Amino acid sequence: MELELESILLPGIEDKRPMVIAGPCSAETEEQVMCTAKQLAEKGMKIFRAGIWKPRTKPGGFEGVGVDGLAWLKEVKKETGMYVSTEVATSKHVYECLKAGIDILWIGARTTANPFAMQEIADALKGVDIPVFVKNPVNPDLELWIGALERINNAGLKRLAAIHRGFSSYDKKLYRNLPQWHIPIELRRRIPNLPIICDPSHIGGKRELIAPLCQQAMDLGFNGLIIESHCNPDCAWSDASQQVTPDVLDYILNLLVIRKETQTTENLSELRKQIDECDNNLMQELAKRMRVAREIGTFKKEHDMTILQTGRYNEILDKRGSQGVLLGVDSEFIKKVFELIHEESVRQQMEIINK
Repeated sequence: MELELESILLPGIEDKRPMVIAGPCSAETEEQVMCTAKQLAEKGMKIFRAGIWKPRTKPGGFEGVGVDGLAWLKEVKKETGMYVSTEVATSKHVYECLKAGIDILWIGARTTANPFAMQEIADALKGVDIPVFVKNPVNPDLELWIGALERINNAGLKRLAAIHRGFSSYDKKLYRNLPQWHIPIELRRRIPNLPIICDPSHIGGKRELIAPLCQQAMDLGFNGLIIESHCNPDCAWSDASQQVTPDVLDYILNLLVIRKETQTTENLSELRKQIDECDNNLMQELAKRMRVAREIGTFKKEHDMTILQTGRYNEILDKRGSQGVLLGVDSEFIKKVFELIHEESVRQQMEIINK
């Protein structure tokens, strides 16, 4: 299905990268909201964000000020002229936001993962013309992400964008949520005119990672950034470690290098020809490898051998990973490639054995 899309740009927002949405993780007090908003407005920010309802992983944490905070966002709009945005997770949230004149709504990762919740929100938005941004689901499921966008689009809303906030994993190392950049890249391939906004605060989970993540998003051609900024981050009631002051945010944004999205120089064309040649060679070698794998499958069938030889598989992964390092290629990448190659080899051998 193709999405029917229109521009998400509101009057006064320049059509340039990145479109920036900034503000605290949570609206905590009226003083904190107004203080942060005024500082951001002084830095030239046009769109303010603040969580009013906060879904927390465990009960007992700060779960947002609720409806009272919407009045503070209205005041931000009145005093600074900024547009205001917040997250919605239920139809009641939608109705309250529309009543308060909130300009942009976004849907969180936990909600995106629930088709029932998404349909409830879509139904509440019927007949409304407002930009709606949909975060990726917590799990790396592109179809679920697209399905959520489709539900909102089917309700008649055309001013849509996707927010890439990374994907949850049990094993948290560098990132709070793994970027898995290939998923938003595939989303861009599938829906080329859908704006994609990066949320480096939730991907990184640490303020020192925000700058490099912003640059990566820009290098990948993302349209915008949604960044958590607080007047006093260390005292924030939620996600303190991933928020930055308006001053630091301004510094990060000023350092960004925004490259052209399309380049058609002769040099680039020549390099792309080389890439095509490499890809063609890879395809030939993969086809050759699969032919050998099928011959092995025939041998195993004739000699009543099992397909999976674990010792050999581990040997291949270890050897190829080490070879990758010697050739300047990341060993984990090489292992992933050979895991896929092995999976296809096994599939083809299964076909032969089961004939």
